[in-house]
Amino acid sequence: MVNKLMDPIGRLMGLRYKSHPWHGVDIGPEAPEVIISFIEMVSTDTVKYEVDKVSGYLRLDRPQKYSNVVPALYGFIPQTFSGQRVAEFCMEKTGKKGIAGDNDPIDICILTEKEIVHGDILVRARPIGGFRMLDGNESDDKIIAVLNNDAVYGNYK
Repeated sequence: MVNKLMDPIGRLMGLRYKSHPWHGVDIGPEAPEVIISFIEMVSTDTVKYEVDKVSGYLRLDRPQKYSNVVPALYGFIPQTFSGQRVAEFCMEKTGKKGIAGDNDPIDICILTEKEIVHGDILVRARPIGGFRMLDGNESDDKIIAVLNNDAVYGNYK
């Protein structure tokens, strides 16, 4: 009941105050070499944050299940979609059948030597690789990148 009431309000609030980080932010003029990425979580976060798909605001998803320190910024690439094409590519590469996209933007992990203490920010990153991931029968690939011009990781290719 609450979601039915809040969805239209969330849509309007997102339009009024800021661009939606998934749909309203450009991937950047230098893509695919350097891309704009939206950061949801930083290495010191003990809870999982996720962008609300309706409003674009960062929301608390859940406490981290295990004690961990993620050694990278974690977020997604705006204007991307892990849908049918990603699922088909995953099935082709893995030989598995029945894979679907997770219907989310494509995730990104960004290495940096800098201590960035909060998410809900946009950063410029240079992709250097990736991991093909499956979550059940859903493709949930992760792009690995370095913070653009990072002092330590900046020369990684």
